[in-house]
Amino acid sequence: MKKQSIALALGLLFGAAQAGEVEVLHWWTAGGEAKAAQGLKASLQAKGHSWKDFAVAGGGGDSAMTVLKSRVVSGNAPAAAQIKGPSIQEWAREGLLANMDAVAKAENWDGVLPKVVSDVMKHQGQYVAAPVNVHRVNWLWANAEVLKKAGVKPPSSWDEFFTAAEALKKAGVIPLAHGGQNWQDFTTFESVALGVGGADFYKKALVQLDAATINSATMDKVLETFRRVKAYTDKNAPGRDWNLATAMVIKGEAGMQLMGDWAKGEFLAAGKAPGKDFVCVAAPGTAKAFTFNVDSFALFKLKKADAQAAQRDFASAVMSPAFQELFNLNKGSIPVRTDLKMDKFDDCAKLSNQDFLATAKAGSLVPSIAHGMAVPSAAEGAIKDVVSQFWNNDTMTVAQAKQRIAAAAKTQ
Repeated sequence: MKKQSIALALGLLFGAAQAGEVEVLHWWTAGGEAKAAQGLKASLQAKGHSWKDFAVAGGGGDSAMTVLKSRVVSGNAPAAAQIKGPSIQEWAREGLLANMDAVAKAENWDGVLPKVVSDVMKHQGQYVAAPVNVHRVNWLWANAEVLKKAGVKPPSSWDEFFTAAEALKKAGVIPLAHGGQNWQDFTTFESVALGVGGADFYKKALVQLDAATINSATMDKVLETFRRVKAYTDKNAPGRDWNLATAMVIKGEAGMQLMGDWAKGEFLAAGKAPGKDFVCVAAPGTAKAFTFNVDSFALFKLKKADAQAAQRDFASAVMSPAFQELFNLNKGSIPVRTDLKMDKFDDCAKLSNQDFLATAKAGSLVPSIAHGMAVPSAAEGAIKDVVSQFWNNDTMTVAQAKQRIAAAAKTQ
C-alpha cells in the first residue's frame, strides 16, 4: 500500500477534525526510519493537520533529550516526543504529560496491547504515551553458509553456543562478531542472564534490582558464562559499531552476532534472505522468553484546543493498524498491537511476533535493561559501566563484579 493511500485511508477513518499543528520530536533521520516518519506525517496531513518536524539526529536520542529539556524548561514543549521506558514516568511525575485515555478507551488500547507494555505507557493508570513498535533484543544472527561449512547448527543453549564457537574458530572464522561499546556489552550480558537464569531470575535481578538475586549463585554462573563468550570475539572489537559487526557476519568473516532485530535491516539491505543466507534464532537458552525494546511517543500538555485535537489524532494514528504495519515493515521491528496479520512480514518478524504473543501470555515478556526499558536511567548507566568493566578487565573477579552490580543497582 502506498503512503498516500494509507494517509487517505486514515483521513477517512478519523474524519474531519479541527485542524491544528503537531510538532514531533524524533531521531528517525536515516533509511527505513525516515520513510516511516514520512508515513506518519502523511496520515496527519490527511486529517487536515500540519506537521512540524523536530528531528534531532543521533540514533540513541541523547542529543534529542538535551534539546527537549531546554524546550520544556522554556515552556515550549512539542506535542509529542520520542521517549521510552521509565523515562516516560520521569516526565509524567513532573506533571508535564497529557492524559490520552479518551483516545485509548475509544480505540481499546488495553485490549490490543500486552499489559506489560501498556503499563509502561501509563502513569497512575492513565495513558500518557503511544507505543510505535516492538524490537526483540534477544536474537542470535548467523551466516547460514559459514555454520554449514563448520558443521554446526544455530545454538539453542549456551553449551551448544560454545561447541559451535569452537568449531567456527577451527574453521578459521571469528565465532562471534561484537562491537566493544558499553551498550553492546550490556546487550550481550542481558541475553546471557536471560538464557542462563531464565525469565524469573531476569525480572528479579535486572528489573526489580533485587539484591539477594544479584548476589545469588545464579549470577555467578551468568558472569562466568558472559566472560567465556568474550573469548570468541576478536581483538579489534573495542569501539566497533554494531552495524560493522553485522557486516562481518554478512561477509562471512564471523559466524554469529548477538543483537536486537535492527540487525536484520543490514542483512536485508545487503540483499540477503532470512532462512537462506542468514539465520535468526532466539539467543541461546531464551527461546521461551522475549526482551522487548518499545519505541514510543510521550504526549506533552498543550494549551490550545486545536493543538490538543491534533495531538489526539496523532496518538490515534500511531496506534492505527495501517501505520503499525507501514512503520514496522520499514523499521525491521514488529507491530506492538497483538491483533494484526503478519502476511507481509518476513520469517524473522513472524517468529518474533509469535514469540511476542506467547511470552505475553506466559509472563516471560520482559523489558530490556540494556535498551532503557527496565530501570531508571541512573541505575541502568551505573550497572552498564560495571558490566563493561568486567568484560574488559580479566582481573576483576565474579565476586567483585556481583558486589559492584549490587551497589550500582542502588544508584538514584
